[in-house]
Amino acid sequence: MTDAAINDTRKAELLSTEVEHIDITKFDARPLIDAMGKMSFTSRDLARATRIYNQMLGDKDCSVFLVIAGSTSAAGCMDLYAELLRNNMVDGIVATGATIVDMDFFEGLGHKHYQALEIPDDDTLRSLYIDRIYDTYIDEEDLQNVDHTIFEIAETLEPKAYSSRAFIREMGKYLVEHGKKENSLVKLAYEHDVPIFCPAFTDSSAGFGLVKHQVDAMKAGRPYLTIDSIADFRELTDIKIAAGTTGLLMIGGGVPKNFIQDTVVCAEILGHDDVEVHKYAVQITVADVRDGACSSSTLQEAASWGKVNTGIEQMVFAEAGSVMPLLASDAYHRGLWKDREKRRWAKLFA
Repeated sequence: MTDAAINDTRKAELLSTEVEHIDITKFDARPLIDAMGKMSFTSRDLARATRIYNQMLGDKDCSVFLVIAGSTSAAGCMDLYAELLRNNMVDGIVATGATIVDMDFFEGLGHKHYQALEIPDDDTLRSLYIDRIYDTYIDEEDLQNVDHTIFEIAETLEPKAYSSRAFIREMGKYLVEHGKKENSLVKLAYEHDVPIFCPAFTDSSAGFGLVKHQVDAMKAGRPYLTIDSIADFRELTDIKIAAGTTGLLMIGGGVPKNFIQDTVVCAEILGHDDVEVHKYAVQITVADVRDGACSSSTLQEAASWGKVNTGIEQMVFAEAGSVMPLLASDAYHRGLWKDREKRRWAKLFA
């Protein structure tokens, strides 16, 4: 057997068990959340966080923002997030480029994430073109297909400045025509007019594809598109101003967390002195509060900046993949989303 055949066989062995995304509609977490509310420590924190999320959904004036950092989409929560969007349980999304491009759009194109049932030397993984996220594998060759698809989308668009929201909408349109998965957040967002913002959009496969688009255009002496991060901030602030009452469901922290919170301050700078702080806020994180980082900064701390209401907030210090299925299932089965008005904030920029 040739070295290439041996490598192909070994790669197939390692990429043999797909990650199966959890379906929150198939189990009812309400009794468990109710019981956890009578406990202490993280259990009670999660129960209170779930109650706050249900308050957001029950408040007819509240627009809900789903904020995602980290790799929970790759780890099995991808369909969970899609279900929230499909059932009008979120009105806008702020996320990392990796979450949206390298994970969701990646699967929308028909690729998969795999469980790492064994973890050999990472140099071996590199030789097999397998990328690792903790105990999850990605086929690097599939990821390169995402890079090239982003490039192809860019090549078809008018060469001008786009917010990440505007470009991601084009990605959703592409999946409607060419996608291989119904449960893609990017595709559903396009169909339901839910805006997705990635404030660090090029820190993902989108970056590789857009750099190639720009370099090829420069070599050919033709104009090229760019991503306008200032437009991102302005558009998200426009939504905050128009929405009034808002609630945040945050998984992880980092740039997406700070970006959505900063819309309150930005609105004030634009002269909207009556803008409301975010009325409701939940954050699920494992980040340590001792290092002064944004990911770990408490929601109480955010209140000192004039971003979040201190009265209706909850930090949950837990790995999000272990608690989000419970929170989301509880909210789905309580059904407060059934009477919500669809905001369709993407139409603000039509």
